[in-house]
Amino acid sequence: MENIENKIKTTPKDFFVFIGAMAALYASAVSLINLLFEIINASFPDALSFNYDNFSSGMRWSIASLIIVFPIYIFLSQFINKDLAANFLKKNLGIRKWLTYLTLFVAGVTIITDLILLINTFLGGEITARFAFKVLSVLVVAGTVFAYYLYDLKRDVGQKSNKMKLLAWVVSFAVLASIVGGFFIMGSPFTLRMKRFDERRVSDLQNIQYQIVNFYQRKGSLPNGLLELEDPISGFILPRDPNPAPFVGYNPGGYGYIKVSDLSFKLCANFSLASDAQIDSKYMTRSVPVFLGDSYHSYLNENWQHASGEQCFDRKIDKDLYPILKNQKI
Repeated sequence: MENIENKIKTTPKDFFVFIGAMAALYASAVSLINLLFEIINASFPDALSFNYDNFSSGMRWSIASLIIVFPIYIFLSQFINKDLAANFLKKNLGIRKWLTYLTLFVAGVTIITDLILLINTFLGGEITARFAFKVLSVLVVAGTVFAYYLYDLKRDVGQKSNKMKLLAWVVSFAVLASIVGGFFIMGSPFTLRMKRFDERRVSDLQNIQYQIVNFYQRKGSLPNGLLELEDPISGFILPRDPNPAPFVGYNPGGYGYIKVSDLSFKLCANFSLASDAQIDSKYMTRSVPVFLGDSYHSYLNENWQHASGEQCFDRKIDKDLYPILKNQKI
């Protein structure tokens, strides 16, 4: 019997199927962990971070990877199990043992490192809900992989196991729930596109606002219209709404400007969606130091939260913060 088992050799098909299954496993595990991290980041935002990915590029990549790679892993795993059931001697294939023990080693090292990091952070008194959930996510994913392949190494490949089926259903449900959770936070592709339009509009309004303040400082008065801001020498061209909706009182570019007084004005745009008070505000109202002239000011600390549809923002120039510049040398 031992001689027969020793004669079982790895075929090219066996090699690539096992390699493909393990590659799909690692890609699925990493993508799932990254997706869980993105969900945790959105649920428990870092108050010290100035930057926020309003379009969830990491979340989109993780979801796309799971949608493609995880079904491939399920398919290859079922193919391998059926092949092992038909030829149980293949359980002793060198490629199977090497990859299984490698996976156990990687999962074990991940679990140990994760626990060390958790204890070290706890002893340092720096543990937070955000950190704890991330550690728990890594522990659950790595622990599931370790438990599955440890059981797979010891089980009788010729017998069907209800435990394996149950675990497969639980893992599949967990992956599906994570994907749904990601879409719930991120929004549909159509919603993301609308958010991109609105993000562009806010960025354009901020740019126009800067040009208005610069115009005031250099000429001592607010412009009567936005077209006065265009300057062929500096190269400034009035930005245009990426998806303009025509309505009364707006310039052809889709953005509105109303001079209220010598120091006050309104900037208007037509937004596709209402800004999210819990997500967009982290990006749109976070104070970020920006160098302007001879001092530091914050240009992103104004409130740019908006409802859907036509929205105007009231602005008033502080003469002490933005004095009229005199005797400039060009």
